[in-house]
Amino acid sequence: MVKTTAFNPVDHLQSDEEIASFLAEAYEDKDSSVFILALGHVVRNKGVSKMADKTGLNRESLYKAFSGKAQPKWDTVHRLLHALGVRITVAA
Repeated sequence: MVKTTAFNPVDHLQSDEEIASFLAEAYEDKDSSVFILALGHVVRNKGVSKMADKTGLNRESLYKAFSGKAQPKWDTVHRLLHALGVRITVAA
């Protein structure tokens, strides 16, 4: 029997550009929860405590926001994207 381990692509994102590309692709998905899930993976990968410090948000509230039981507020998403150096653009 072959043992396998879970593969998390976020573990292999090396640069800010790769993170931005990963989030942009998730944002394009028709299911809006895909973007929130992807952002949560990036936040956990970067370290929830570190992201809490960078954003001024409470660490426990970040865990709760990405637990899958609640949707994070826009302010939370905005602060996290800013802390990650990711910008969202709107275009026609």
